[in-house]
Amino acid sequence: MNAQGVVAPLTGWSFLTNHARVLLCVAHDPGIRLRDIATTLGITERTAHGIVADLANAGYLMKERDGRRNRYKIQHHLPLPDATGSQRTIGELLDLLVETGRPNGRRPPGRAKRNP
Repeated sequence: MNAQGVVAPLTGWSFLTNHARVLLCVAHDPGIRLRDIATTLGITERTAHGIVADLANAGYLMKERDGRRNRYKIQHHLPLPDATGSQRTIGELLDLLVETGRPNGRRPPGRAKRNP
């Protein structure tokens, strides 16, 4: 994600799957359109729709109608779907990757912990 909050299209490989990258887009803008997700990530609108449907069916995204558009709500409390056995949540991952405006108890970047 660049300084303007845009997730750059992939040119090679990435540590993040397209599902994770869609979650980042939604975390940045809960009212984002599928067309904008597709353009931002360099995928087709149909693929973006399929990924959003996957995330909604798995319970990670909730869709709400807002006039003619959808607004998405990430279920931050749900655990990551991984096989590592650690119980990390979607919210914890997003807190690491994007500024979501959620209180997380972390210090601002660049501020070291002071020893008393």
